Amino acid sequence: MKCEYCQKKISGRSDKIFCDSYCKSAYHYDKKKLKEKTSFFKKVDNHLKTNRKILKHLNIEGHTTLRKEVLFNKGFNPKFFTHYWKNQNGDLYLFCYEYGFLSIKNNTTDKYLLVKWQDYMTPSIGIK
Repeated sequence: MKCEYCQKKISGRSDKIFCDSYCKSAYHYDKKKLKEKTSFFKKVDNHLKTNRKILKHLNIEGHTTLRKEVLFNKGFNPKFFTHYWKNQNGDLYLFCYEYGFLSIKNNTTDKYLLVKWQDYMTPSIGIK
């Protein structure tokens, strides 16, 4: 048998996987580090899903205005969105899947206008 980490010959029990505690520790450290590198996608995906869930829960009517802190207190993070849509006035709506939000200022209060994706928002690209 050879050590899983350093590939040296192992002596001792027949079910032994590592030659010593250093190799065992180093192997698991490297494995965890590799897992952390690949989990960036998972972290982003989790933020997107959380944002969508919050927007869906708070936007039952399909068109709602709320103070920003209401969303933030529920864990909403506006830096995570899947796509955007710009209307004819130049307002930029950010979307988490089919639920979107637009940052607005009402008097001195920062708010979000919450919307649900509509068919007219789909761009026509001239394909017949």
